[in-house]
Amino acid sequence: MIETVSPTYWRKCTSCKKPIAFSKVYWVCSVSTCNRQRTGLIFCSVDCFDAHVPVLNHRDAGAFERRSPTQVEFEAAKKSAEAKEVSYKSASVQVKPAPAPAKPVALVVPAVEEEVLVVVSKMKDYIRQRAGMNTSDAVSYAISRYIRRWCDRAIQNAQAAGRQTVMDRDVR
Repeated sequence: MIETVSPTYWRKCTSCKKPIAFSKVYWVCSVSTCNRQRTGLIFCSVDCFDAHVPVLNHRDAGAFERRSPTQVEFEAAKKSAEAKEVSYKSASVQVKPAPAPAKPVALVVPAVEEEVLVVVSKMKDYIRQRAGMNTSDAVSYAISRYIRRWCDRAIQNAQAAGRQTVMDRDVR
């Protein structure tokens, strides 16, 4: 029988590594790159947040107060995430061969639809050099949507011309 040990705290502070208890106040950075799900920087106090600001070279950052989940909420979310992981793994094992298309067709893969198609740092540098402005992270997703549309049109133009290669003249 496998015993599961309940955690005694929610998460640890990014700065000082002290545990943040369940149902307690913590702070998050207002800068979008710090509060993404993958990055998830959290701080046990405003002092820990203040120590983080010069390290990451923020120009204008603030701390938002949040409350950690209760232990029951945390364990329920953890079980839900584990269930999704199990269903994802079981679904990925069942591989069905796709029928071959009669003629070339532009295939859309859902995972690719969410990927960023631009070099974000170069895009941000360009905007900063041209206008002296900062760039939101959401801009890279919006620009990627435009690039996908242009690519889809270019694919259609190449197919209409009977080619297997997309060329510069197909991008209109």
